Amino acid sequence: MKNKLISDLKRNIPSSNVLDTLEERYAYAQDASNIRKIKNLPDAVVFVENTEQVQKVVKLALKYKIPVICRGAGTNVVGACVVEHGGIILNFSKMNKIISINKDNMTAVVEPGVILGDLQHEVEKFGLFYPPDPSNLAVSTIGGSIAQSSGGAKSFKYGTTKDYVIDLKVVTADGEILRTGSNTIKNATGYNLNTLFVGSEGTLGIVVEATLKLIPKPQSKKVLMAYFDTVKEAVQAVNAVIEQRIYPATIDFMDKNAIQTVEKFYPANLLTDKDAALIIEIDGFECSMKYQEDIIVNILKTCNASAIQASHNEDEYNKIWTARRSSMGACAKLKPNVTTDDVIVPRENLEALVLGIRDICKKYNLDVCMVGHVGDGSVHPQIPIDYNDEDEYKRYKLAKSEIYDLTAKLGGILSGEHGIGLEKRPHIDKVVNSTALDYMRKIKKTFDPYNILNPYKIF
Repeated sequence: MKNKLISDLKRNIPSSNVLDTLEERYAYAQDASNIRKIKNLPDAVVFVENTEQVQKVVKLALKYKIPVICRGAGTNVVGACVVEHGGIILNFSKMNKIISINKDNMTAVVEPGVILGDLQHEVEKFGLFYPPDPSNLAVSTIGGSIAQSSGGAKSFKYGTTKDYVIDLKVVTADGEILRTGSNTIKNATGYNLNTLFVGSEGTLGIVVEATLKLIPKPQSKKVLMAYFDTVKEAVQAVNAVIEQRIYPATIDFMDKNAIQTVEKFYPANLLTDKDAALIIEIDGFECSMKYQEDIIVNILKTCNASAIQASHNEDEYNKIWTARRSSMGACAKLKPNVTTDDVIVPRENLEALVLGIRDICKKYNLDVCMVGHVGDGSVHPQIPIDYNDEDEYKRYKLAKSEIYDLTAKLGGILSGEHGIGLEKRPHIDKVVNSTALDYMRKIKKTFDPYNILNPYKIF
């Protein structure tokens, strides 16, 4: 059957776009989730160049009843495009065109392989702004960010990917075309299918084109970095800033381990003796910047900030953000493997989550560097480990389960922006009740009756 599949693929797709050797298939058998061992390989990797080719691949997958797993840059950290049962990896790196940018409508139409950072750069030429900014925006794709409902640092003020998708062109499990919305900012015509597909991790349909809402680019921006002697004071400062009706674009967090690890990896003059730091970005009209900065600095001082740094130019701005975005790369220097998560709780429970994760990791003798978008209540515990150390791996798995238990106890959820994939699948019932999971399964069955679209992901 595999030989027939490969022959059919090469008859329908340019043969140079179909990879089927052992080495080629092995190279696409994992993503950034740092799986411990590659257990299964795809049957083929197909680089599609247009919608018609996607349709042909899906129809062949349906014919042979084998899975189709979509792949953008492979930067997700939950095993969302790991192959469990063979099948076809559908690679979108050749579908990377920005089809149009409409300044009047403030929209962009893009293919799924467009790099998110590239889109941001292009729309800014028109005085426009696409706010979602995951840390890996230099490589992550629009298709991947839609599949995982990516967020990023600016989600506190501007929202996440789901807030900017107004229409999707989707290839269904039987190879047909589905449109989920319209080229209008408002749409109350029927069910909101956009929201259904955003974050569905390629399990309901294959996005081949997206229409995205844009907003005016802020005239000016500035970043402040405030240090605190305790995590408690840092969290209290977050709430104090928000209570003053100043709405920063970003309120991010780094704990002491993260600060020290990053400074060794990317020297940025971070103060490594502090227990926590907040990275606060303000933006808006140039005339408002000093007003915002003065209010926030006064609040931070009142909340016992022991030091405050501020960017005064583009280089200083980029240096602070490069340091923050380097946290996972820095952790990767500590041990052969590094894992990250994105648990999120109501902001009132943020301190309990951060300190609780520290205690859990200490209990299991694990290092942890914590960063996060604390304006949202989101925390990314990054745990460097050695997967070849059996004892350490077992301790890590126990700690991870307890972190999810703690998150559920604090009224939180398992993912704010990374998705579920394989990694969190065993734990989803801790935060989603059985009735909701049953309806999710019914939706999956309706859209994908033969279970060929990224099967057995999420639940």
